[in-house]
Amino acid sequence: MHLAALPDCILYTLLMSDYVDHLPSHERARIRQKMRSPEAYERLREKVKGPEDLENEMKKSEQLAELHFALESDRSVGEKIKASIDKDIREQGIEHIVDADALSPEVKTQLEQGKFTLVVSAHPSTHEDTLMLLPEGNIQEKIPVKTSFSEQYAGQVLSR
Repeated sequence: MHLAALPDCILYTLLMSDYVDHLPSHERARIRQKMRSPEAYERLREKVKGPEDLENEMKKSEQLAELHFALESDRSVGEKIKASIDKDIREQGIEHIVDADALSPEVKTQLEQGKFTLVVSAHPSTHEDTLMLLPEGNIQEKIPVKTSFSEQYAGQVLSR
């Protein structure tokens, strides 16, 4: 019998039997399932980043690092961004600027009055660095600015 006449899963099992035989049975089952499932392969491919994605991610990280340094070292930078955010909140509404579903009335009032500080911190859901609004007072939550606005504000500061 020729090897090409065998189904792929049997051929794979025959060729990998030495390696697989030394693994526990639950590991063998997991590996075999992973190798058979096109959905699992597709999920794995989606996780892999290409060179363009990595380059864009590095540029974004560098930009946010520079913004973080500028906010920490120069008060005027924070004031300029805060003025831009205040203007955008008045023109477009707070819901278009921040990436939060439900804001408490107290937080919303503080943000609309311009009583907040700016920080660069990890987004609560994506865990990527972004510009965050920290309301003044006893409120301890950080409200993330939408990614498009965060990049826009960072670009304003770094282009000067």
